[in-house]
Amino acid sequence: MIMRRLRVALCQTNPTVGDLDGNVNQIIGFVDDAEKAGADVAVFPELSITGYPAEDLVLKPAFVQDNLDALADIAARAQDCAVVVGFVDRDRDLYNAAALCYRGNVELRYRKRLLPNYSVFDEKRYFSEGNEPLSLVELHGVKLGITICEDVWSPDGPMADLSKGGAEVILNLNGSPYRRGKQNDREAMLATRAADNSAWLVYVNQVGGQDELVFDGGSVVVDPQGHIVTRAVNFDEQLLITDIDVNPVYRKRRLDPRGQVTPYEPLPINVLSNDREISAPAEVAASATPLGQLEEVWRALVLGTRDYVVKNGFSSAGVALSGGVDSTIVVALAVDALGAENVNAVLMPSRFSSDHSVSDAVELCTNLGVNHRTIPIEPAHDAFLTMLKPSFDGLPEDVTEENLQSRIRGVTMMALSNKLGWMILTTGNKSEMAVGYSTLYGDTAGGFAVIKDVPKTLVYELCHWRNTKATGPWIPENVISKPPSAELRPDQRDDQSLPPYDILDPILAGYVEQDLTAGELIAAGHEPEIVERIVRLVDRAEYKRRQSPPGIRITSKAFGRDRRVPITNRFRS
Repeated sequence: MIMRRLRVALCQTNPTVGDLDGNVNQIIGFVDDAEKAGADVAVFPELSITGYPAEDLVLKPAFVQDNLDALADIAARAQDCAVVVGFVDRDRDLYNAAALCYRGNVELRYRKRLLPNYSVFDEKRYFSEGNEPLSLVELHGVKLGITICEDVWSPDGPMADLSKGGAEVILNLNGSPYRRGKQNDREAMLATRAADNSAWLVYVNQVGGQDELVFDGGSVVVDPQGHIVTRAVNFDEQLLITDIDVNPVYRKRRLDPRGQVTPYEPLPINVLSNDREISAPAEVAASATPLGQLEEVWRALVLGTRDYVVKNGFSSAGVALSGGVDSTIVVALAVDALGAENVNAVLMPSRFSSDHSVSDAVELCTNLGVNHRTIPIEPAHDAFLTMLKPSFDGLPEDVTEENLQSRIRGVTMMALSNKLGWMILTTGNKSEMAVGYSTLYGDTAGGFAVIKDVPKTLVYELCHWRNTKATGPWIPENVISKPPSAELRPDQRDDQSLPPYDILDPILAGYVEQDLTAGELIAAGHEPEIVERIVRLVDRAEYKRRQSPPGIRITSKAFGRDRRVPITNRFRS
């Protein structure tokens, strides 16, 4: 029996949306390295030429034409190593497509057939479904089929048709965004799909941040028995070289207990090359170990922050540091993302700021080596109260005076951003964003909301986890242990306005992420009065969330492109 070996390069890249020249240069650089490693085929992520998701850019004819010109450049560069890249194809419509380039030509075009239109995906807004007849290519005696992302999630999708038609290896290009725990779900699906179709499955996912989305990489090769053969790292670019030894699979298919007896016709095959000897086994990097859930969340937040800041042309960030846990974790994440020398903390104490909050903030900056400055807001606060006194005369103090302090801080941070060129990172967490426990044009003022999708209880877990990984003092223990407070009035604590976070967060997860009704939450054992109050707060705060900066998605349903609820809305569950 003749063994056929295919050397595959999984090119896990971090493209930038719209940077066609940069993306092409990145692709060619990876192809050069793949050729040096003796690869037969280099596989890149979905829409790797344009970046993913390109959204309304694909509706610009010039953008689509430039992307087709870029494909021609890549095809001209592809020689003995075939190159499979994602691009936008067109005829009478637009298609999310992949091209296999070999020896100067585009030998195969495949158009994505299953277009996701749920959660963060809007592909039917931009693309039509591919419906051209399927075909294969044969490279060095191995029959290859191409699919794109969603095409392999359906058990009766294109992968099944390709494998029945003779494909032995399925190359799957992906732009699969991260959410907490997704790697396990994804790998379980891929293993099932490979085993069900008795085919090798090469899954290549992009990595990097794109606005709210983070792509985690985690590319894998799965054998026809459903075993993960090798795994790329998460949250970093990588060129992963692996050898696939392809043996006949007809015996396994014949012994399949489901009895696949339905006749099917072999698909057309474009034979590219059979003119090389089997190479010696490749030196394969050790398969990456899956990350723990807290580490993967931390790394997603770091990568999303770094790419948002850097890809938007900034080199440094500013954070309003109060000494509380939320601003503390944002500073710590920014240090990991950008380096301490590029992070600027601003302490803005008021008449209500406690001494320990100021000292905790200074201790954090010392531990992390962060630049910090102190700008007391009392002069501005007093000036505003004096200016507004005639209008407020005879009215009791309330949240108006509290919010005024936050808005003074917001104005101060934006002034520093304008003058010093900082990207301002806001510090509100998901629990606060959900119930509107934030000040519009105050603590929501800034360019990027790092922990917008991180519940408060998870903020504490992440702080504890990061401290275990530090080689020296990192987040001061007092920041984590003290009761959370906005410090906008004397002796203020969050639990005076909200339920304790360990009670609040499960209700929010059920209502926001699982779309449970108030009645279903109460039936699950939550206190009726608390549920009804929290649901009311969530519904009323939609207008605030709509005006807040974008933030990194790490849960199954984030505020923003994931959850689209009308602001003007009288429905109450």
